Amino acid sequence: MKRALPKVAVPIGVVGIVLLLVVPVPAALLDVLIILNIVLALVVLLTTMFVRKPLDFSVFPSLLLVATLFRLGLNVASTRLVLGDGYAGQVIEAFGHVAVGGSIIIGSVIFLILVVIQFVVVTKGAERVAEVGARFTLDAMPGKQMAIDADLNAGLITDVQARERRAEVSAEADFYGAMDGASKFVKGDAIAGIIIIIINIIGGIAIGMLQRGMEIGEAVSTYTLLTIGDGLVTQIPALLMAVSTGMIVTRSNAEADMGSTAATQLAQSRTALMIAGFAAIAMSLIPGMPMIPFILVGAGLIFASTRVKAAENSKKALVDAAAQAESAPKAETTDDLITQMRVHALEITLAADLVDLVNGGSDDLLARIKSLRKKIAMELGFVVPPVRTRDNVELPSATYSIRIAGVEAGRGIAPSGKVLALGDTLDSLPGISTVEPVFGLAGKWIPSEMRRSAELAGATVIDRVSVVVTHLSSVITDNAARLLTREDVRVLTDGVRTVNPAAVEELTPAPLSLAEVQRVLQGLLSERVPINDLPRIYEALSLRAKVATDPEGLIEAARQALGPALATEHLDGDVLRVITIDPLLEQQMLEGMRPSEHGTQIMISANQVESVLGSLKTVVAALQQRGQSAVVVCAPSLRPAVRRLISTQVNGIPVLSYQEATAANVQIETVGVIRASEQVSA
Repeated sequence: MKRALPKVAVPIGVVGIVLLLVVPVPAALLDVLIILNIVLALVVLLTTMFVRKPLDFSVFPSLLLVATLFRLGLNVASTRLVLGDGYAGQVIEAFGHVAVGGSIIIGSVIFLILVVIQFVVVTKGAERVAEVGARFTLDAMPGKQMAIDADLNAGLITDVQARERRAEVSAEADFYGAMDGASKFVKGDAIAGIIIIIINIIGGIAIGMLQRGMEIGEAVSTYTLLTIGDGLVTQIPALLMAVSTGMIVTRSNAEADMGSTAATQLAQSRTALMIAGFAAIAMSLIPGMPMIPFILVGAGLIFASTRVKAAENSKKALVDAAAQAESAPKAETTDDLITQMRVHALEITLAADLVDLVNGGSDDLLARIKSLRKKIAMELGFVVPPVRTRDNVELPSATYSIRIAGVEAGRGIAPSGKVLALGDTLDSLPGISTVEPVFGLAGKWIPSEMRRSAELAGATVIDRVSVVVTHLSSVITDNAARLLTREDVRVLTDGVRTVNPAAVEELTPAPLSLAEVQRVLQGLLSERVPINDLPRIYEALSLRAKVATDPEGLIEAARQALGPALATEHLDGDVLRVITIDPLLEQQMLEGMRPSEHGTQIMISANQVESVLGSLKTVVAALQQRGQSAVVVCAPSLRPAVRRLISTQVNGIPVLSYQEATAANVQIETVGVIRASEQVSA
């Protein structure tokens, strides 16, 4: 019942308003409805003062329409009683006689003043603010949607949060669009109030003289006072609703209600309060001015300024005490020294002028790193260690350094106030020429205000944080094997045990230890093979370990278990481009394979090695000119040795066995052949 009442209250109220237009109501009921109208307008006005943002009162445009219709219905009902009975209830009579002292002139002047305040000042300003707010909100809507999509793609927010933000942006646009139209209701209400009172005065005088036989003075006095009382009764709540409209469209999103915000911001300058207080006291000295009120107001302002000063001193003392406590020398304990000695797995050091990258905003480097760790965990299958971020005064200006286990693994620049533009049409743009650290593309750091010009010129523009995060992602991916610790393997193994306990029980601690499992997983990561399908990998390792436990064989067994997933990573559509090895050369490599403590090696002459690497580099260069990529394929037993041979010279090119390349059941296109002579096919 409690839930159903609010649901039907508004529809019933609208039906009642319609009845007011056609059905006569007694004066006593009209008094109740008029009081309800005044109180409703007052509640709406107070509500607009306590909301923190306009969307918290999103029903306001519809409520404004209903309230306007309600007032017009009361106007019709009161007009019917005024013209028909010469009496419209105690409220209207009180406003006509008590509020204006029974004077037609005073009542007319007060009514006209209220109309001018509402129509010329409040309504006109609210209408303009609503129109501008709706236009700006609609213009900014695409940018807000793009910002939400960018945060979602960067992993800063979830899908649910993205939907909530999109709904909020859409609701904001709908609200300001509705307010733009609702402001016209207020304007029309003010015009209708003037027309209705004129009609009532003329009609009342005519009825009093023609039907009731009154003298013209008596008719003017009776009906004009009743009409003015009726006008004041409806004009006051109309003014309150107009003020509410202006209040809601001029509110900006704030952390507190209007009263708290206004008090805080008005009291932020003790100097302003003190000057105003002394000015008020000085004005009391002007001859003819009332001295006591000015002195009281001035003394109050001066007292308020002293309170503001006391609050500022107290706040400053707290800040100073906190700063002193932080800067006070502390006795270094053994634990502190051990902490300082510890080498962090991942670390970003920033030059002194780059600490603004860690600003706590939407583009905060720490937040982006958090999202990056989640993204890499989904792609590679293990959680990279936390990234420590600190400043380093020894770094050159605008420079950052990425360290792994205390050793620098990457370095770049990210100048403050600039963005990185990549493209071929950058000569006309001012800035610092550079080379993008991940892909080696030529670029230029240009001023942030030139971003739009660079985009119009066809350049790709990247902000500083994205440059650092992309570089960090590349370094982590290249060094994933180094970042996988024994403890990470233990945690991953415990996770597999919860879903597939048999795979773990058959694998570790016998026949393989965690150290041996770690070595296998590091071998997979070194070739950028994701290890997120650990149950399948562990099952393959347990079978292989029954035959042999050499790392190379275990890695190949794990790769074979992953099957189609290896080739799928390198597809271009449904095509896998491959670089093969000349059959004669491949046979010679198979015959020259020798075991070693680091795995199998290919024993061929130095000239042949140089020729093979040169042939491969030529093929890869030709593919890069066409904007294509490919993988090297060879016999399964030869794959580890070939990978070991070319990885140091042609970094990043994958090596697959014939079985791995064909497991995905995709179209294979041969784009090059590696030969042991200068002749190259591509």
